Amino acid sequence: MLINCVAYQNGVKLADLTVEEISDYLKRPDCFVWVALRDTNDAEIDKMQMEFGLHDLAVEDARHGHQRPKIEEYGDTLFAVMHLVEAVNSELTVGEISIFVGRNFIFSIRNRSNLGFLGVRERCEREPELLRLGSGFVLYALMDAVVDRYFPVIDALESQLESIEERLFDKGNALTNIAQLYELKRKAVVLKHAVMPLMEATGKLQGGRVPPVCTTTQEYFRDVYDHLTRINATIDAVRDTITTAILVSQSTVSIEQNVINKQLAAWAAIFAIATVFTGIWGMNFKLMPELQWDYGYPVAILIIIAVCGFLYLHFKRSDWL
Repeated sequence: MLINCVAYQNGVKLADLTVEEISDYLKRPDCFVWVALRDTNDAEIDKMQMEFGLHDLAVEDARHGHQRPKIEEYGDTLFAVMHLVEAVNSELTVGEISIFVGRNFIFSIRNRSNLGFLGVRERCEREPELLRLGSGFVLYALMDAVVDRYFPVIDALESQLESIEERLFDKGNALTNIAQLYELKRKAVVLKHAVMPLMEATGKLQGGRVPPVCTTTQEYFRDVYDHLTRINATIDAVRDTITTAILVSQSTVSIEQNVINKQLAAWAAIFAIATVFTGIWGMNFKLMPELQWDYGYPVAILIIIAVCGFLYLHFKRSDWL
């Protein structure tokens, strides 16, 4: 589905275009075309490939999707893939945006994501002195928007982690905490898979041999790289804290089980003593002196109660009961 197709010259919007008009504006000097598609089909991609002369391998990756975040060069064209991570009802959904960048065009395909980039286009049009830098600046603006959307996700992960940490030592919550921590760790891994490869790829745009379309915007990509580095460090810190919290929760489970085992052992010892006494006095030998004594039964009961009571108090003072 075509979202926008606009031509710009010297940082100023010229006109909204139809697909058939793209080739005419590509021939104009100091002019570039910005096309945005969403959940496109094969026919639309084939049409754009013909208009912009895109490489078959890059088009194949964009067509099939589910690519690792990356930035690749195909001649004079740059091909970038980024993951669009969104928090929806406490779950993370992962979309994808594929971007083709040439000297006089930028063409993006957004898949499996409901968050658009109209705000990016409006921001660029409000800054014609920067938009004059061409398609390289638009690529930066799109990447910056994608990276900025990672910050609320990481903030949500940190908030969930803090909430779990507050309940970490609540009695009886250990197993629930472990399940929630593993779910949180899964979300952190999803975000890590979006950030880490993109950070490595962005490094190629702000240092060393820079692709021609990005030579005038290196400092902007350095800013994106710094943001990705900060997010990546925060993800690592969250993952380390989750691992520690899981170990603490597992230790809490072991401690709770040990307490239960001690309680069971204490009661077993108390009942074992009672069983020993009743077993001895229940043998019914003819010459047992207690059998002929009028007070034998109540005295035996009192002895059993006294010994069991002594053991109960001993275990209570030892914090076994």
